[in-house]
Amino acid sequence: MSYGDDEEFAADDRAEEALARLVAVERLGAHLASVPWFTHLGQPLLRAEREQARVYLDALGFADADLVPIRDWEEAASAAENPGFDSAWWDAEEQLRAALTAEALTVVNDRELNLALTRLSERAGAAASRAAKEAAALGQMEDESLLHAAVGAAVQAAHQRALVEIAGADADHAFRPKFALFESGRWPIAVVGSTFHLF
Repeated sequence: MSYGDDEEFAADDRAEEALARLVAVERLGAHLASVPWFTHLGQPLLRAEREQARVYLDALGFADADLVPIRDWEEAASAAENPGFDSAWWDAEEQLRAALTAEALTVVNDRELNLALTRLSERAGAAASRAAKEAAALGQMEDESLLHAAVGAAVQAAHQRALVEIAGADADHAFRPKFALFESGRWPIAVVGSTFHLF
């Protein structure tokens, strides 16, 4: 076997791996329509949800953060008004996102990545928007900006979860349990200071 053959086989392996990861993102996109977005807002937290929240916080480096359940849209609005965009929590998530993006680009090219994430974000936005409007109507909540914040958070979590797939991140990556909270019908609003607000 020649050196050129080795290079060709390696290129084939990389192409197969890229395709497999893009297919995984497509499957995630198909799953988004069946996610029970925002269906359990304000309900008492289940043990599994508390465990998911703890795994997320531990993986993100906020093991000491207190989990505080949000009971209604009014409390959610107060928590969302100060989402900690300048906090260590936001910085930690951004660092993880940037690292995943860099790793993803070693597997797929920039165009493939953008197309996959754009398509997924559109599907997440459509599904989450419908569900958020239903949840808001049930809760008699008419704050459009808060509704947009909830949908935006859902789209962001789906985007992050897709990056996990494309980058081939470890099973204990923080964005897995974060997305799992949305899959449980919750809205993880933010870590502000030492408090994790979970609706």
